[in-house]
Amino acid sequence: MKQERVIRPLQTEAEWEQYTTIAVNAYPAFRATDEAARRRVKERAQQMHADPIATIYGLFEAEEMRGIMRLFDFTMRLRGVNMLVGGLGGVGVDLLHKKERVAYDMVQYFQAHYREKGAALTALYPFRPDFYKQMGYGYGRKINQYRFSPANLPQGNRHNVCLLDDFHRQELVDCYQRIMMAGNGMMIPSNYELDSIFTNQTLHKFGYWVEGQLRGYLIFTFEPAPDGNFLRNNIAVRTLLYEDAAALRGLLAFLRVQADQIEKIIINTQEEDFHLLLQDPRNDSQNLIPSVYHESNVQGVGIMYRVIDVPRLFELLADHNFGGQSCTVQINLTDSFWPVCAGEWIVSVENGRATLNPNAQPDVEISLDIAEFASLIIGATTFRTLLAYGLAQISDTAYADTVHQLFYTSPKPICHTAF
Repeated sequence: MKQERVIRPLQTEAEWEQYTTIAVNAYPAFRATDEAARRRVKERAQQMHADPIATIYGLFEAEEMRGIMRLFDFTMRLRGVNMLVGGLGGVGVDLLHKKERVAYDMVQYFQAHYREKGAALTALYPFRPDFYKQMGYGYGRKINQYRFSPANLPQGNRHNVCLLDDFHRQELVDCYQRIMMAGNGMMIPSNYELDSIFTNQTLHKFGYWVEGQLRGYLIFTFEPAPDGNFLRNNIAVRTLLYEDAAALRGLLAFLRVQADQIEKIIINTQEEDFHLLLQDPRNDSQNLIPSVYHESNVQGVGIMYRVIDVPRLFELLADHNFGGQSCTVQINLTDSFWPVCAGEWIVSVENGRATLNPNAQPDVEISLDIAEFASLIIGATTFRTLLAYGLAQISDTAYADTVHQLFYTSPKPICHTAF
C-alpha cells in the first residue's frame, strides 16, 4: 500500500540531519566531504529558516524524508504594485527516491501554499529550465556576462565613492528600495540576505554619495586570474545598483582606476545595452561571429516566473495602467500542470484599467501557454514577439498593436535576489 506523503516545515534535530544528507547529495558543489562542512551546510540552512520570510520544508513518506525545499515570502515590485510572490529554492530529492514524483509533489504543494496565501505569482531559479518550463514557468530576463579590461570603462567623478561598512546598512536598504520602487521585478531583501552582505569578509562594498545620501553601490569579490600567479587577479562584480547616471559613472570610474592591480572586470548584468559604456566591448574569447561580429558577452537564462491565480493577478493589478487602452480581450490559456489557470479569461480594459468580466463580449481573443503568459505579464517579453514566434495567436490581427500596448511595460524586470 502506498504511504501518504506529508509536506511540512522541519522540526527536530534528526530532521535537520536528514535535510543535510539530502542537500549535500543533491548539490555536490557544497563540497561537504567532512563533518565540519556538513555542519556548516546545516547551520546556514537553520539561519535561513529563522528569517521571517524563509521556511525549509521536507516531504515525508513512511516517516522518512524524501525531499527538501525552501519557500520564500517575497515582496516584489511589478508594474507599479508591491505584491507577495512565492519563491522556491533548494529543491532536493533523496538519491534513493528519484523518479518517484517527489519534486512534482513539492512544486504542487508550493503553488497551492502561495495561492492560499493570496499570491498570484511564483518564482524560482531552475536547475534545468526545460523541467520547469513543462510545469508552466516562463523565462524572465536573461543575464549578460561581460569580461573586459578596467581601462575600457568610462572616466568619471569617483571622489564621491566611499567604503561601506555595517553602519551603512540602513542607507543601503533605503537606496535599494528607492531603486526598487522606480523599477520592475525587484524584491525586498531578506534579513538573511542583508546579513550575508555585511558579514561575508570576501565581499567588498563601495557606495556613491551625494549630500549625505547613498545614490548607488557596488559589491564585488577578488578572483585569481585563470592560470595566473598570485599577482594576477580579477574583480567579479556581484551587484551594481544606481539611481542616476552620475552614480553609475562614479562607480565605474572607481573600477577603472583599479587597472594597475586588476586584469579583468567580470560583471553579470541584466541590462542589454551595457556594451555602450565600454570603449572596447569585446571579451577575451577572440571569437568572431559571421560575418564580422565580435563576441562581447555570454548570456544565460535564469529566473523563471509562473502565474498561479489569474483572477488574483488582475485584482492586484487593478490600479496598473495597461497602456491606456480600451478593449475587451479573451485570454485562452493552456496549463497542463496547474489546470486551475487553464481556460478562457475575459478581461475588460477601460482607459488602461483592467478587470475580469466573464460576461463581457470580447473584441478579440488571444491564445498562449501559461509559461509565455507569465513572461508577458512580468514584462520579460512582448506580445508582438510572442506573436512573431508563433508562441501566441490572435483572432484578429487588427488588434495586435492594441494587445501589444496592453501588456507592454518599461522598464523590463530586473531581479537582484538569489534564492
